[in-house]
Amino acid sequence: MGQIAPVFGSIVPSQTQLPLANNYLAFNTAAAGANDFAQQYLPEVYEAEVERYGNRTLSGFLKMVGAEMPMTSDQVIWSEQNRLHISYTGCTLTGPGAGTFVFSVPTNAAVGAASIKNAIAPNDTIVVMNPTTGVTLKGIVGAVAANGALTNVTAYPFTTANWDTLGIAAAAGASGLKIFVYGSLFAKGTGSGNFSVQPQFTQYSNQPIIIKDRFEINGSDMAQIGWVEVATEDGTSGYLWYLKSESETRLRFDDYLEMAMVEGELANAAGGFAAQQANVPGFNGVNAAAGSINAHGTEGLFQAITNRGNIMSGFQGATGISDFDQILKNLDTQGAIEENMLFLNRDTDLEFDDMLGQISAGQAGGTAYGLFENSEDMALNLGFSGFRRGSYDFYKTSWKYLNDASTRGAVAVNNIDGVLIPAGTSTVYDQILGTNIRRPFLHVRYRASQGDDRRYKNWITGTAGGAYTSEIDSMIVNWLSERCLVTQAANNFVLFQS
Repeated sequence: MGQIAPVFGSIVPSQTQLPLANNYLAFNTAAAGANDFAQQYLPEVYEAEVERYGNRTLSGFLKMVGAEMPMTSDQVIWSEQNRLHISYTGCTLTGPGAGTFVFSVPTNAAVGAASIKNAIAPNDTIVVMNPTTGVTLKGIVGAVAANGALTNVTAYPFTTANWDTLGIAAAAGASGLKIFVYGSLFAKGTGSGNFSVQPQFTQYSNQPIIIKDRFEINGSDMAQIGWVEVATEDGTSGYLWYLKSESETRLRFDDYLEMAMVEGELANAAGGFAAQQANVPGFNGVNAAAGSINAHGTEGLFQAITNRGNIMSGFQGATGISDFDQILKNLDTQGAIEENMLFLNRDTDLEFDDMLGQISAGQAGGTAYGLFENSEDMALNLGFSGFRRGSYDFYKTSWKYLNDASTRGAVAVNNIDGVLIPAGTSTVYDQILGTNIRRPFLHVRYRASQGDDRRYKNWITGTAGGAYTSEIDSMIVNWLSERCLVTQAANNFVLFQS
């Protein structure tokens, strides 16, 4: 089988970072004082740049899957519902006694920032499962008692079989058991018991970061005419080179707004940034005594899924659909959101194509375009293909950010192969509005109020380009945004890794 040695071109930054740099094309390349080629003869110059990398922008991902909404605080906090039913894993069979056994349920123990509380009560009917052997028994709870970081649950099996038949001898103990409540059982004329269950919620938060960029050119170079017509992605064209530089800075800033939301990391209190923030110019002298308060960073998409979502390692769609079915089975255990979007790098995208190609009609369970109003043309115009498997619809596309040679593409080993993102919205309570509202699972919050809208700020300073704000003979174009990403119900997201 032949191999191709791809040529990606140079990904060494082709831009320069100089104060008041000469931002026009200079054709005088001969020694000083000599009549060089450009001065002596009329050159044959192509009056347009060659777009050898096509459309170089990377943004657009968040516009497809989410929305942008204002916020007026240093922090956005949201609460997510926990599971409805009472269930515990990692339980231990601790002691026998005349047809009874005591199960140590890992409650009252701190897990992260929260704690596990006991919700099993006397008269509850339970299912006890041994995930290792597959043995399952049912019983009724007789007593519940706290035991330090654990809760002792005394239960009686319904059958003549004792709890030892779960597969591990009682004398040796049995660990890793699962217990869940499926109802209760009371005698005639009895009360309803002395226990009630108080629901708990899990709270998450994120903090916005300030993203800035600028472009600067001196007044003389603004009036310099070049020989090559420059064209920008937004349609601007002309022979003033600074138009190209200004446009590319803006486009690069637009990409940064999305890339920061995808790649963002929260700064660990013991991390290098938090400890050395005084050595970073943008943090030098800013509330230095407060330590890591300034150096908080922000939680991006990849970090959110890594911390609270699902990781699919080594997906192999070409060998069959079994790997993908594992994802479906996991979705069943989570929110079971029917419509999902797949943003994949090229290799993983082709793996999916190979997987679907091995199935009758090329699609698993048929083609689906529900998210696009059942319009195949609409889906294809946006670069998506849809398919259905089980009770789920999936819409996949190749994600340019994972393919581009200047970002995560063209790397022999890249630990991010793609993401699965649930489509649609979730219901949350808005404290400001005082009502339940629906918001996309993935959305951006930006800082804004009546006094200042910091979603996307752009302004000009200097004495050139129509601005007269200083004595410096230059034009400085500034960009600023303050924003963060909210990844709700991350347990429904999947991160594909090599």
